[in-house]
Amino acid sequence: MSLASVKADLAARAPDLEVLVTEDSTATVDLAAAVHGVAPGQIAKTLAIRVGDSEFLLVTRGDARLSNQKAKQAFGGRPRMLGAEDVLRLTSHQVGGVCPFGLPAPLTIYCDESLKIYDEVIPAGGSTHASVRLPLARLVELCGGKWADACDVPTAA
Repeated sequence: MSLASVKADLAARAPDLEVLVTEDSTATVDLAAAVHGVAPGQIAKTLAIRVGDSEFLLVTRGDARLSNQKAKQAFGGRPRMLGAEDVLRLTSHQVGGVCPFGLPAPLTIYCDESLKIYDEVIPAGGSTHASVRLPLARLVELCGGKWADACDVPTAA
């Protein structure tokens, strides 16, 4: 059902975008990067977070890590990652296919500043074998245009 909701959402809001369904799994950042032939950072992972009574999504680089300090400053409180059951309730997507598309109800979505180094990103598409390749500007537009600086990225060795 989740893949269907993503396809329906994009058909309505972005009919030019295609949901890419692959034979190989894209359930993790490393698997998705290998399938699409890109660096792990270019995979846009979607995190489901709770701060106080608020639940929202944060789309960030695949190789970024949520920073408690930055997230607390960005969102006004200590962030808590949601468990798999809450992620499914909030997004209708199983872990491994979570994305900011095809959601069952309106939800606040932030894009992390760390994404800005990429012109094109690849978020999941509602299943462990689906992705959507799109320009970063389009992702931000489809997510509502909210930015946050809540993650740390790896430093070059």
